Amino acid sequence: MNKNDVPQDDGSLARKNVHELCYAVDEHGRYTAVPSRGWEAKTLALNESLKLIDERIAATKEAVEAGMRSPIAYYMELHRMDIPLLASYVGIHRWFVKRHLQPKRFGKLKDKTLQKYADVFGITVAQLKAPID
Repeated sequence: MNKNDVPQDDGSLARKNVHELCYAVDEHGRYTAVPSRGWEAKTLALNESLKLIDERIAATKEAVEAGMRSPIAYYMELHRMDIPLLASYVGIHRWFVKRHLQPKRFGKLKDKTLQKYADVFGITVAQLKAPID
């Protein structure tokens, strides 16, 4: 892409007066850094992605409220984590994390284990055990 062809659409960054750094070819054929205010196609894709994430969070919240999933599942979605990532942060094998997503197993967890999860999510054990707002 040539330096003059770098998109300058009003993207989500432009509203915050932030520019994105892009690399383009200048008039001498060398790559150079060029600020961009945004690109409409990228903004649309990001907004659609965020919408899908919000839908997943809402569906998980409903599953927790229905007693089909533990609160760990909700906070995992809220923080955009998957089982392997959460397991690595908590320091527990994935197999155990998967089991802890079941309400029956969650109810039997010791406070020490709950504290590990709460620390990763940046909440208290009481908030982890409480109904989700």
